[in-house]
Amino acid sequence: MRGNWSGRPRGGWQQTELPSADDAAAWFSGRLPDGWFTGDPTVTVDREEILIVGTLPDLDGDYADDAARAAAESGRISRWREDTRDERIEIARQAEHRYARKVAWGARQGGTEELFTTLSVPVMTRLRQPERLILDTLVDAGVARSRSEALAWAVRLLGKHAEEWLGELREAMSKVDELRSKGPEL
Repeated sequence: MRGNWSGRPRGGWQQTELPSADDAAAWFSGRLPDGWFTGDPTVTVDREEILIVGTLPDLDGDYADDAARAAAESGRISRWREDTRDERIEIARQAEHRYARKVAWGARQGGTEELFTTLSVPVMTRLRQPERLILDTLVDAGVARSRSEALAWAVRLLGKHAEEWLGELREAMSKVDELRSKGPEL
């Protein structure tokens, strides 16, 4: 188990060492049945979950308006979900054993994307009054139903507007991990 300068595992006491999921996208690309998606799916990995989202083939036909097309796309995604259920469960079981994480699925078609069987993981945080007041304002304004929902909304907003910076941060962290694994030459 790798540690930091204090000898504790990275991420605090609650984090255990997980199997690497660096090859998850390639594993799913090889494991998924041909014809499910038009290309390789997007595979997103965190500490608790692996999310696989693939693009379904385009719909044929004309639709009266965007709402009708969206309804047809949603219906096609629903049909795909039902038709692939047993195979997805088996693939997820294998991946959960391999990577020690839950597996969630989603599909997109046209402008419609639906996720299913995704986790909602509680995250404990301590906030001082100024931060709590921000959350309470969001709740009082009807933006969110609770402080928890307000915090989730704020995190989504930050992610949307700071994606470039977060990408650079992730890249820098991977370089630090690489250097840490090499260790000093003695």
